[in-house]
Amino acid sequence: MKTRTLGNSDLTVSAIGLGLMGMSGTYGQTNDEESIRTIQRALELDVTFLDSASLYGFGHNEKLLGKALMGRRDQAVVATKFGFQKDYSINGRPDFVRKSIDESLQHLGIDHVDLYYQHRVDPNVPIEETVGAMAELVKAGKVRYLGLSEAGPDTIRRAHAVHPISALQTEYSLWSREIENDILPVVRELGLTLVAYSPLSRGIISGEITSFNDLAEDDIRRHLPRYQGDNFQKNLDVLEEIKKIATEKECTPSQLALAWTIANGALPIPGTKRVKYLEENADSVDIVLTTDDLARIEGVSPKNAAHGERMLEVHMKDVNL
Repeated sequence: MKTRTLGNSDLTVSAIGLGLMGMSGTYGQTNDEESIRTIQRALELDVTFLDSASLYGFGHNEKLLGKALMGRRDQAVVATKFGFQKDYSINGRPDFVRKSIDESLQHLGIDHVDLYYQHRVDPNVPIEETVGAMAELVKAGKVRYLGLSEAGPDTIRRAHAVHPISALQTEYSLWSREIENDILPVVRELGLTLVAYSPLSRGIISGEITSFNDLAEDDIRRHLPRYQGDNFQKNLDVLEEIKKIATEKECTPSQLALAWTIANGALPIPGTKRVKYLEENADSVDIVLTTDDLARIEGVSPKNAAHGERMLEVHMKDVNL
């Protein structure tokens, strides 16, 4: 497994990570035993960067990760996030920061988190106050490095001025590229690592979902704009062109999309509950995309190629603040 340094830290991480959100019911039924096997297989493959959050199952996900890491803590780079309350409202107050880390450490069964993110920016609390409290956690030894998720350029700069920010997590994929305009330049200027969640556009780029009915009744993707009506079919049409390039490169559409993300400087954290997809995703780090390959991919899937927003409107209001 190829590795890289996380932002301005001295933390070495795998060039691709594993997102754990789907292991806590977001995309239909889950199986904890299968999820634990997948996490442990990730460590065997040296996919060491594991991404959780207090929001995912409100503690279930962190507890699951903790079980998987028993006796293996030193093999993993643990990232988790705080910021959501039980009613899904956002809270960036210092007292909530302190309370949240203690709860996360208890769930995980570990004494420190390697990377601690604010999951969403609280518009009602100055970022200086939130990051100031996060910095105290570093001094206390509960957290090694700090990150932000879905923050805008001004917020990133203000946060970084209080305490070094090592990573920005945001949705970034062939079909979600709006950050290239004003956020990505700031990330690069300040030396942060861009951690790309949903690098397969919540699975649609994988090609495994060919019909709306492939989605379980309790799968949140049934409500997302890209899976609705004409949008879904138009996205499948774009995917067909991506598949053609993948076939020529002797890889899967998922691997091509992940290799594209890596080639653009990001650290993707594709989520999966199953070992076979984990192994497929991990192999993407070995795919080399030439300048011509990248130009061809751009030709069939340029900016704004996807049809439909990446999230529901009610959630889009909380991003890039």
